[in-house]
Amino acid sequence: MSSNQNGSSAPWYAGVNSYQWLILIIASAGWIFDVYEGQIFNITAPHLLPAILAQTHDSHGQKFWTDVLFGVFLLGGATGGLIFGLLADKLGRKPTLIATILMYSLFSGLMFFARTLWQVGLLRFLVAMGTGGEWAVAASLVAEVFPSHARSRASGIFHASSVTGTWIATSAGLLVGIHWRYAYLMGIIPALLVAWVMRTVKESPRQEKQDAEKSGSLKELLFNPKWGRQAILGMLLAAVGLGTYWAVHVAGQSLAESLLVKQGVPHDIAIRKGQIAYGYIETFGGILGLLCFAPLCERFGRKRAFIGMQIAAFLITPVVCYLPRTYGQLLVLMPVFGFLTLSIHAGYAIYFPELFPTRLRATGAGFCFNVGRVAAAWTVFFSAWLKKQIDLRLSLTLLGGLFLVGAVIMLFLPETKGRPLPE
Repeated sequence: MSSNQNGSSAPWYAGVNSYQWLILIIASAGWIFDVYEGQIFNITAPHLLPAILAQTHDSHGQKFWTDVLFGVFLLGGATGGLIFGLLADKLGRKPTLIATILMYSLFSGLMFFARTLWQVGLLRFLVAMGTGGEWAVAASLVAEVFPSHARSRASGIFHASSVTGTWIATSAGLLVGIHWRYAYLMGIIPALLVAWVMRTVKESPRQEKQDAEKSGSLKELLFNPKWGRQAILGMLLAAVGLGTYWAVHVAGQSLAESLLVKQGVPHDIAIRKGQIAYGYIETFGGILGLLCFAPLCERFGRKRAFIGMQIAAFLITPVVCYLPRTYGQLLVLMPVFGFLTLSIHAGYAIYFPELFPTRLRATGAGFCFNVGRVAAAWTVFFSAWLKKQIDLRLSLTLLGGLFLVGAVIMLFLPETKGRPLPE
């Protein structure tokens, strides 16, 4: 048995009841498909964009539009995170969770019919609104339902479940191949989760006690000296993680493809091997990093865990870019790269709900995680430009410097280890 954060020798899950486990399962299921909706574009883009661009005769090229549409997705997530975060604090966690799942499911299904770039962009924006809102609601719900001694582990598991969404997206992309539209049609499946949510989930007891008129106030969040400062710094911390996720972590697929093409591997085979390298090998390391981050937070505190992991992520980026000479060597490093560059994302689900009182929790967590997407979107747009100007390996190494920015930001945020949730 291991000690929990209160120093007890009992396991962290001692005292967790069946309803609390059920909430974790439902929240994780929503987040798994939430991530599926984000990752399926990354997986299918090598087939989707050539098909769409062939009809438009656009001169910018596939890589440019891949990063631009990533940016659109981040902006949609920011919009949804703000709107649905406010609604979750005013109307309750349960109805807002249902609305977000329905939104990202149905608009994902409509991608089956997309024929132009503007249709793809609009639908990806609307899907992202749903996914951005779902995270804020689910993260707040898990934090409020679980007892304090189990909160960080449960929140870490919740966010770590995201890797399952990446695996499902990778498998779907490999399964459908050039018939990419069917991968989006599969995105309707999460809508079935709504029936389970309606039947099972009860409103958070903490949220039920709140006065709806005084809850979910963006004005109070930003203009209260304490909450406003923490919201802005938390948003910047998330911006670093989300920006490096799309510009550096996800680029593991492009890194593998580029290496294989330089070695004379046919382009179609390079695409499939790149999908495997990122979607399975790198992501396997990622899930280990996500699962390990909660124990690190408990042992060393939130601040030191974030700072140490971001420094390690900065150091591994040039190693994975320049050291491998073969595909096999790259595969050996991919899990380490995934572990170090993805682990901090579990920290957002652990840390952001701990920064704000119940009446502002979903609003604050949603602001940090999803408005962080706005700043991250500019990182992705800049990444698209940079990768056109210089070698992919050099651009990733330079973009990896953002991890150091995140480490510095964390110096100005409070330590929340062992503290109760603010009321």
